[in-house]
Amino acid sequence: MHILANLNQTRQQPSWRLLCAHPLHCLSFGLGTGLSPKAPGTVGTLLGFPLYWLLMTLPLAQQWLGIVLLFLLGIWCCEVTGRALGVSDHGAIVWDEVVAMAAVLITVPLSWGWWLAAFVCFRLFDIWKPFPIRWVDQHVKGGMGVMLDDALAALLAVLILQLAQRVT
Repeated sequence: MHILANLNQTRQQPSWRLLCAHPLHCLSFGLGTGLSPKAPGTVGTLLGFPLYWLLMTLPLAQQWLGIVLLFLLGIWCCEVTGRALGVSDHGAIVWDEVVAMAAVLITVPLSWGWWLAAFVCFRLFDIWKPFPIRWVDQHVKGGMGVMLDDALAALLAVLILQLAQRVT
């Protein structure tokens, strides 16, 4: 609690210094991808690919268990970093995109075409935020809000990609 209390006292701008100040900030900023000067959400989403590659050697149930655990870790780390920044869902916080992208990749065949479709579909729903994603984004705050709207974007992406797999 002492560490969390110290992080809550100072409001800061996203920076490499803040990223290095605490391991939770490092995760929240997607190992630095969230500090990209352009499109940090899109750059952070790309980190979902190496995360998926780490998970893909596991049996499917363990891949999903890993995603759930990383989601729960994300609630904590995004909450702590959001407090430090003074903004619940700052654009530099991208751990939600990382975990959501890895989850979408679990559901598609192992091919570059499907991985590209997964990336485009997830980014579309994450940026567009159709209902209920927009509602969650506006009404659920803190770490849970940060993680949940991207989980819903991933779910919609998975539904579209599953339909596409049945058609092709």
